[in-house]
Amino acid sequence: MTEARYDAVTAAIARYWDAAAPAFDEEPDHGLRAAPTRDAWAALLHSWAPPAPADVLDIGCGTGSLSLLLARAGHRVTGVDLAPGMAALARAKLAAAGLPGRFLVGDAAAPPTGADRFDLVLCRHLVWTLPDPAAALRTWVDRIRPGGRLVLVEGRWRESAPDGPADPSGPDGEPSYVAGAAALPWYGGVGSAQLAAAVGPLVRQVRVEPLAGRAELWGGPVDDERYAVVADL
Repeated sequence: MTEARYDAVTAAIARYWDAAAPAFDEEPDHGLRAAPTRDAWAALLHSWAPPAPADVLDIGCGTGSLSLLLARAGHRVTGVDLAPGMAALARAKLAAAGLPGRFLVGDAAAPPTGADRFDLVLCRHLVWTLPDPAAALRTWVDRIRPGGRLVLVEGRWRESAPDGPADPSGPDGEPSYVAGAAALPWYGGVGSAQLAAAVGPLVRQVRVEPLAGRAELWGGPVDDERYAVVADL
C-alpha cells in the first residue's frame, strides 16, 4: 500500500470511529455497564496484567472502558486511539472516576508515546482495521520492556466466515465500514492460528485463550471466533 493510500485509509477510519464514539458504549462489551460483564473483564485483565503498579499501553482504547478497569487495579495507563472523540470520552471517563490516565490521539500502528516502554501492551478488536498489521505487531513488541507481555483480544467475526458476505453492508446496501475496507489484510477479523503465527517469531512464547464460550464477556452468547493471544517477551 502506498503512503498516500495508507494516509487516506487511516483518515477514513478515524472519521468512522469518531462518528461512532457517542454510541460506542451502548454495546455491552464496549461500555461494560452491566456488573457481570464489567467484573468478567476485570478478572480477565487481572489474569494477564503484572502486579500493580505496572505501565500499561491500551492501543485502540476506544472510550477507555478497559483502561478504567486497569487504572482501578492500580496500573499506570496510557491509551491511544486514532479517533479524537474516542480519546476524549476515555479521558472524561477516568476523570469522572477520579483516576489518572493519559490518552493520546494517534495511529495505533505507531503509538505516539515516544521512547516510553511498557510492562503490558493491550489491544482489543483492532488489528482487523490496520492497513499493515504485521508492521504494527513489530512496533508494539518494540514498545514492551524485557519480560513484559502483549495481549491481543481478537476474533473472526461471523459476517467474515467462509459462508458469509465478502464485504458486509448495512441495511441500505451501503458498506458498513469505510470505503475500500475489504482490501485491508485482516478485514472482518483474523483467526487465532494466523495471529499467533504472526506474533510467534517476535516473542519468547505465545498462547491462545479461547473466549467465545464466555458469554459474560460479551453480554450474551456469541457464535463467532473470539480469543486472546497472550505473548510473553
